[in-house]
Amino acid sequence: MNVFTKRNALVGYVTLKALEQRLRRKRRTRAKRALAVGLGVVSLGALAGVAVLLLRRQHGEEPGSEAIESDDEIVGEVVTAAAEPIPAT
Repeated sequence: MNVFTKRNALVGYVTLKALEQRLRRKRRTRAKRALAVGLGVVSLGALAGVAVLLLRRQHGEEPGSEAIESDDEIVGEVVTAAAEPIPAT
């Protein structure tokens, strides 16, 4: 009895092609799913940024207002009165 017949070869070939096609579909589906998740994360980040800006405006703060300093402050300089004079060397 011969195991390798034309019928068995045809069934094996069709089975392999069906499995390859199914694998190709899964890869496309995974890529689409990954793209959708990535776009969702980016859009949520953009919406969060817009929400922060709207909340700041609603509370009366302008964007970047924390960087504005008053004129009577000296930035980066600490002024203290010396208790004793420093001796020269």
